Amino acid sequence: MNFGEYVVSRWDTLSLAAAEHVLAVAIAIGVAALVGIGTGLLVHETPRARNASLTLSAAVLTVPSLALLTLLIPLTGLGWGSTLVALTAYALLPIIRNTVTGLNGVDATTVEAGRGMGMSRTRVLMKVRLPLAWPLILTGVRVSTQMIIGIAAIAAYVDGPGLGTQIFEGLSRLGSVNALNATLAGTLGIVVIAVLFDLFFYAVRQLTVPRGLRVRH
Repeated sequence: MNFGEYVVSRWDTLSLAAAEHVLAVAIAIGVAALVGIGTGLLVHETPRARNASLTLSAAVLTVPSLALLTLLIPLTGLGWGSTLVALTAYALLPIIRNTVTGLNGVDATTVEAGRGMGMSRTRVLMKVRLPLAWPLILTGVRVSTQMIIGIAAIAAYVDGPGLGTQIFEGLSRLGSVNALNATLAGTLGIVVIAVLFDLFFYAVRQLTVPRGLRVRH
């Protein structure tokens, strides 16, 4: 059986695994975006809190994904729970870092102009700083998404959802019938998902970022 025939014969299984992979990544990046951007908004002007949040989120990235998934099993169990917690944790650093960098990078004269118009500190943050920082924040979310798409495959080790199961099943029986096809199908599926997510973020960028700000980031 060649690769094309394998995909056709396993289409139901592969499409379901791909849908689960997309859903896991989408949920994790959604939660990470809310937590990461919210954290950045809260700590960007407080050096101690800012450094603590960045250090903590960076520390998570030093933990091997398989080790973190395994450590989460007693707390969140096998499958979706451990997968979503791990993916969310891994996604936080680029989002928090880019949010802080973007907010603090807004030109001081622009901020002062907003305050001169009678805006409160909160209104300046939401109406001036956040819109100008948005392109960099969106880049952070985009980077995090691409990163966890690959990490999500490792979740197959803890019975997680997604295409990782195809990859590891194939690798575990290399040399047998369709082992290479299974590994290749899972790998290419993840590549396709990464491209689709990237196209999605490109569309979001085109719709939400003014033309004059797109060139900067």
